[in-house]
Amino acid sequence: MNPSATDRPLSGFRVGVTAARKVEEQIGLLERRGAEVVWAPALSLADNHVEDADLRIATDDVLDRPVDLFLATTGIGLKAWFAAAERWGLRERLLEHLGAAEILARGPKSVGALRANGLRELWSPESEEFEDVLEHLRGRDLDGQRIVVQEHGQSLSMVAHALRRRGADVTSVAVYRVVAAEDPEPMFHLIDQIADREVHAVTFTAAPAVAALMEAATSTGRREDVVSAFQADVLASCVGPVTAAAFELWGVPSVFPERSRLAAMIKQLEVELPSRAAGTSFEVAGRTLLLHGDDVLLDGVEVKLSGAPLAVLQAMVVNPGHVVSRADLLAALPSGTAGSEHAVEMAVARLRTAIGTRSVQTVVKRGYRLAVTPTD
Repeated sequence: MNPSATDRPLSGFRVGVTAARKVEEQIGLLERRGAEVVWAPALSLADNHVEDADLRIATDDVLDRPVDLFLATTGIGLKAWFAAAERWGLRERLLEHLGAAEILARGPKSVGALRANGLRELWSPESEEFEDVLEHLRGRDLDGQRIVVQEHGQSLSMVAHALRRRGADVTSVAVYRVVAAEDPEPMFHLIDQIADREVHAVTFTAAPAVAALMEAATSTGRREDVVSAFQADVLASCVGPVTAAAFELWGVPSVFPERSRLAAMIKQLEVELPSRAAGTSFEVAGRTLLLHGDDVLLDGVEVKLSGAPLAVLQAMVVNPGHVVSRADLLAALPSGTAGSEHAVEMAVARLRTAIGTRSVQTVVKRGYRLAVTPTD
């Protein structure tokens, strides 16, 4: 067994990272575990705060009348709002005003920001999902109740409309907006790698990042390829249930840890990715071939394969011993590979050179297959 597979559990795996914030920490955690990282920020690195004048108008509106219920959704939004109020000389007044209301918080970050400013939430869901905050309000009489909703980077206008239908007087406060990354090229490159199965997993730490990636995939005409890849071969790894829920719209399965924390997400990847690669061990022409991510071992010795021969090998081990047509092998080759059957022949020749000429059999007029007998 390759030592890197045990000491560095993500060795041989390529992981896409879509985060814009705390990205150094995430990349460091992945690389220390042996992963090759492809960074493509889905969202802008800028703060994207709304205009001070607009936030001041919204704040004055909040202060104009008593608040019955305050819904806090993000720690970063609360901190930015209270900091702006401090600049205007309104912080203490705002805190006192909100403190007189019943406060519901979406998750631990918003709870932390509230308590750091002397406010105390009455209730917060274990799930950290805003939908559960709304569920908590279901059945209550909201007629005439004034509700202030601190938005979480995306508009909650539909939430506000739903609450208004129940008779509530709703004021939404937008502190910042989430927008797509200024340079879309890294994201376009990652989309190609997802569609071509050149990454094993992609991490998401915010629901808007999912929307941004799918929007970019749609704009490049590769949305169906991306959805198909996530459904079959590429793992969508989310930091928590809120982010994972954003994939449900696309019918994409995803995984997320019990605790919505970055370290927990990486720890989960340590288990998920190797388990997906487990069992790809074969007797090939009398020798033992083991695939672990992009690592290939022949009788316990690592074999270095470039993109095209590795793609051919991975296509043939999907159904070990079965014939794979030249057309299917051509489709499996990485983007940028010359699009002809000659490219397939060259990739097969390089694979034979690396793992043995008898390891890959030619089936006349049909294609190629590995000369394998699966190990117990």
